Amino acid sequence: GIKKFTSWPTIPQVFVKGEFIGGCDVIMSMHQSGELEKLFADSLPGNK
Repeated sequence: GIKKFTSWPTIPQVFVKGEFIGGCDVIMSMHQSGELEKLFADSLPGNK
């Protein structure tokens, strides 16, 4: 399953544009630092 694909032990597993970003703890840390918002903004069409 998905855990073997990413070698990540937990679910949820977040992908952006097909790239594995991380699990809940990584996403929460990115959210708190503002990095997640930047990642999403950079991934939207027309925002480059």
